[in-house]
Amino acid sequence: MWNIEFGSQVWASLKKLPDNMNFFSFTFIVMITMMVTACQSPSASPDNTQTDSSMVKLITLDPGHFHAALVQKSMYPGVDSTVNVYAPAGPDLQLHLARINGYNKRAEQPTNWNEEVYTGADFFEKMLQEKKGNIVVLAGNNQKKTEYIKRCIDEGLNILADKPMVIDQKNFETLKNAFDAAASKKLLLYDIMTERYEITNALQRELSMLPEIFGQLEKGTAQDPAVTKESIHHFYKYVSGNVLTRPAWFMDVSQQGEGLVDVTTHLVDLVQWASFPEQKIDYRTDIKLLSARRWSTDMTLSQFNSITKLNGFPAYLQKDVVNDSVLKVFSNGEIHYQIKGIHSKVSVIWNYQSPEGAGDTHNSMMRGTLANLVIRQKNQDKRPVLYIEPVKKSTAEYESIALEKLKIVQQKYPGIELKKNDKGWEVMIPDKYNEGHEAHFARVTEKLLEFLKKGELPGWEVPNMITKYYITTGALELARSGKGAK
Repeated sequence: MWNIEFGSQVWASLKKLPDNMNFFSFTFIVMITMMVTACQSPSASPDNTQTDSSMVKLITLDPGHFHAALVQKSMYPGVDSTVNVYAPAGPDLQLHLARINGYNKRAEQPTNWNEEVYTGADFFEKMLQEKKGNIVVLAGNNQKKTEYIKRCIDEGLNILADKPMVIDQKNFETLKNAFDAAASKKLLLYDIMTERYEITNALQRELSMLPEIFGQLEKGTAQDPAVTKESIHHFYKYVSGNVLTRPAWFMDVSQQGEGLVDVTTHLVDLVQWASFPEQKIDYRTDIKLLSARRWSTDMTLSQFNSITKLNGFPAYLQKDVVNDSVLKVFSNGEIHYQIKGIHSKVSVIWNYQSPEGAGDTHNSMMRGTLANLVIRQKNQDKRPVLYIEPVKKSTAEYESIALEKLKIVQQKYPGIELKKNDKGWEVMIPDKYNEGHEAHFARVTEKLLEFLKKGELPGWEVPNMITKYYITTGALELARSGKGAK
């Protein structure tokens, strides 16, 4: 194909021709050059690396949350290194690009992403029109996320979405329709459930599937649930070694979503994933919401300025400001519900800042008829620890059986051991399994790529995602109605 670059090369060659070369000789040279050019791959990139049309190509849409960058903290076989980014110009985009650039330039295992950016006001329509990739990565302002999801699916694009996919009940039906459309078009719509890859969560699930150790899952009561999960997060935190700059809209629940529909997404997912492994859950028959409550984290103006790098509350946050200087962020929540008759409780708490050197924490319990599987992280500067605590006094026979059945887990996770204590055992986990929260984004992305190769998600994933968002959005409505607090 004749193009501007080739034409320039020909003209440069023409100017260098000897005066005695005739037109036919020159024409012959041109024809040979065109034939050689035509044999070259049209998809060759500027650095002479070849791009395969069968490669997965990522599109990043409006990356307002740092999770969008964490998807690209690693490179992936079969994924094109060029990523097309569509977003409005501004600090959210600049922070995203700076993080990617940091990964590219780091000393250890640098990435080589090439970000091609479009910042026009019509960035979303432009993305749908150009379709320069086949997986859209969504991690940012949640106000329009459900709409983005539905329209991307309608246009034939797969989606890897940060939680939450939906932040209110009025858009829940839109999300359901998006899943229906994805099924009809054979597309994948998948959310980023990183907590499944945290090693204590994974081992808690594995041990709960060993009836000789765990027994059967108790049903529990509203006062004493069989499954509990609690996480504590912080507005002021470090990401990739730097203090995280939060966009101001992150503190606006109409854009980010309240705590009941945000981080609780992970906790509700873990309840389903661990309690009913690879089982379909139908929100219409298997879920009963019992109670829900919400409360605010109060943030001073100076604290807000510190994490946003701004000087004052934006106009859209004034509705949540009291005494002209305190922002009330409804980032905390608690949900009591039954899932297939099992009483469960999830709760999320957001503090402004953790003690120095500390991070987010997670605590959990699964109560079995033979033993409780307990994750404790009392000290925020330490990793969560998993314990097996027999319900009754441990006997020599039970201990022998437990150690024998542990071999099943050890086949999947070599090096796992048990250390006896007063209540049972501490599960000793080699350091190699504690890869950290940021690395889990690569695990999720790798899993999606695996599903993409197969052409489908596991049969239980979609109904369970729908159920998950039914619980979170329904709990928010219940808490706001004033009927949910008990």
